[in-house]
Amino acid sequence: MQRSNFDQVVQEIVQKDTRYDIHAYRFVREGLDYTLKTLKRNASTSNQRHVSGPELLDGIRHYTLREFGPMSKLVLNEWGVSSCQDFGQIVFNLVQHGVLGKSESDKLEDFSETYTFDEAFVKPFLPLLPTLKERKKKPAIRASRVKPGSNKSIPSSSASE
Repeated sequence: MQRSNFDQVVQEIVQKDTRYDIHAYRFVREGLDYTLKTLKRNASTSNQRHVSGPELLDGIRHYTLREFGPMSKLVLNEWGVSSCQDFGQIVFNLVQHGVLGKSESDKLEDFSETYTFDEAFVKPFLPLLPTLKERKKKPAIRASRVKPGSNKSIPSSSASE
């Protein structure tokens, strides 16, 4: 489907179902293209094949991280997408309007919570915490107290100086 036809159909969908921004539909389409290219690259044959719900979710996850990095969850939430189920709703809206095809076995439940958005889009950017084993190897850094009257006093920043 050409981009102008796709955009027209998505405009119609968004007028009827206001849950998701038009950008979310475009992004799912781009995520599908990315997924197909990835699967084609990893497969021994060059045939176009059907993409399952879990495969699409995984492809969209990788594509989202590549495109938006640490802002991934924020951008998706801004478009009304906050769960894997939302991706499924978008896909099935596109299927109902003839933009995407589906097999007889495809169902909305295929887009059940394969991952949470925190797992997929926040956790990869959190600092790694040392394991318990690593913490036992390194001595803890402890603040030492300075005895009153010692030469190791902290300079005062009071206005009277």
